[in-house]
Amino acid sequence: MEPFLEKFFHQVYTKMKQDTEVSNYCKFDSQLLTSFTSSLYVAGLVASFFASWLTKSRGRKPSILLGGGAFLAGAALGGAASNVYMLIFGRVLLGVGVGFANQAVPLYLSEMAPPRYRGAINNGFQLSVGIGVLAANLINFGTEKIRSGYGWRISLSMAAVPAAILTVGAIFLPETPSSLIQLTNDKDRARRLLQRVRGTSEVQSELADLIEASELSKSIDHNPFRKILEANYRPQLVMAVAIPFFQQVTGINVIAFYAPLLFRTIGMGESASLMSAILTGAVGIATTFLSMVIVDRVGRRPLFLVGGVLMLVSQVLVGAIMAAELGDHGGIGKRYAVAVIVLIGFYVAGFGVSWGPLGWLVPSEIFPLEIRSAGQSIVVAVSFLFTFVVAQTFLSMLCHLKAGIFFFFGGWVVVMTVFVYLLLPETKGLPIEKMGDVWREHWFWNRVVVVGGPGVGEHLPAKFGEGGSQSSVVDL
Repeated sequence: MEPFLEKFFHQVYTKMKQDTEVSNYCKFDSQLLTSFTSSLYVAGLVASFFASWLTKSRGRKPSILLGGGAFLAGAALGGAASNVYMLIFGRVLLGVGVGFANQAVPLYLSEMAPPRYRGAINNGFQLSVGIGVLAANLINFGTEKIRSGYGWRISLSMAAVPAAILTVGAIFLPETPSSLIQLTNDKDRARRLLQRVRGTSEVQSELADLIEASELSKSIDHNPFRKILEANYRPQLVMAVAIPFFQQVTGINVIAFYAPLLFRTIGMGESASLMSAILTGAVGIATTFLSMVIVDRVGRRPLFLVGGVLMLVSQVLVGAIMAAELGDHGGIGKRYAVAVIVLIGFYVAGFGVSWGPLGWLVPSEIFPLEIRSAGQSIVVAVSFLFTFVVAQTFLSMLCHLKAGIFFFFGGWVVVMTVFVYLLLPETKGLPIEKMGDVWREHWFWNRVVVVGGPGVGEHLPAKFGEGGSQSSVVDL
């Protein structure tokens, strides 16, 4: 929004409105602007380690409550900001909220969900993120039209609405059965909760798995961060680092955070660029919902692979159009601008069906209880670290690489798609407390893990293939 840029980022506003010599690709290259954007992720990175301790020692619910409270404070400070320091500090508080929420919510969903619906329920996390992005863009589109110029205050303050829902709603949430057993060892209470959330009294088998996992967790080294470095947890550690890293270098946050600026780069006006961001946000919600519906039927691997191909083709074509049609000055033709928007929509669709929801689902379901809080905090920390790196460097990279930025991210999509094809086993339908078994059946990871060791079960159920071949697991 121009009143927002004029008040807090005047140098950017001046370049955009008055400097006719600056390149289209460099109009928004400002370290102050990127610091505002990326300060959230630095705060989230630091907060995620505190959230790991709180989630393990006090349960999932307190982390959700604390995250909601930080969201409320950040929204209030951002909406009332009178200078850039207040603005950035409010965003830091929002980062603390995101850090605690990203640590606790995916774990909560995975631990509460029945195994056969775990993918769909956990994908609801990314679906909700997509709904939030769309809601934010709609609010921006509406408040941008307020002539007095204070629409940005309404936009930033409205973050308090979902923050209040999260905070108040968390008060009424029960703790997860896994956390109850780990913290209180109250088996009767855990059994009653399982019966309530499963809708059946036949929960003894699942309860026994939870108790066994808890006892194993308590019998070993109590430092989960040291434990996860052991060879037997190497597959989980690799995934905890690789999956969130790859999720960020898809380039999705370039679209999520800078879509309006990107569309303005190709010559669109303020309202048109915001509307284009709304359309791509709607595509993201629709495809994430599709992933939510089909993930427990077709599995995780096929969605990763299909989404990777779709993202790669879209990025290459967008890069080619911008390289051929958008110079340092002027815009591009209307039909090419429409083509860029459509291709970015396809790119968002590829992400929405694959790396968006699955980048949170798969890490949240692969960790045994003894390293679960540490593993999830590593996932969140790596995600924040590389979100920060991408957010902090994108506008400068756009200025220097120009259209080549899309080929840069496209190259990473190739790498991550090959990684999934070779190294990620299928996890569909397997109870979360038995998840360690899939590594023993994998062609590569079975050289690393110890059969029957911590985090690795004795055997897979018959339906997951007793013949010892990876293909039976992958096919399912």
